[in-house]
Amino acid sequence: MSESTPAGGASGGGASGGETPGGEAPGGEAPGGEASGRDPAAAVRGVGAAALVIEALVLLLALVPLTRLGVRHTGLAVATVLVLVVVSLVLAGMARHRWAWYAAIGLQVALAACGVFHLALLVLGILFGAVWAYVLSVRRSLLGRI
Repeated sequence: MSESTPAGGASGGGASGGETPGGEAPGGEAPGGEASGRDPAAAVRGVGAAALVIEALVLLLALVPLTRLGVRHTGLAVATVLVLVVVSLVLAGMARHRWAWYAAIGLQVALAACGVFHLALLVLGILFGAVWAYVLSVRRSLLGRI
């Protein structure tokens, strides 16, 4: 008497776990298909949240040079960067909401506008604006929307 797999086929030698001898998952789906539990929306949310967290870390690292260099209105510049860090972290946590993706575009514009304090902040705004544009293009190609 031979044993049957959930897919209905006989278990052959070499199949491990829940795979059939042809390398298919038990439901007949190929490994990595939609039935394997992968969620592209969750993956895109993770990429967006990771980009925003990295942006927050870079902005925190930028605080020391801002205080040491001859920055106009040092206190206001530091306070503005700290506000941008908090907003970036909040948006990273809210990436499941569609409005957070649009708000993150505004965050990049606000960071670039901080170039009035120091040119380095303008450069960071342009750099992270380009990163965010790439994240949005990945989101659009995978999900078909921003």
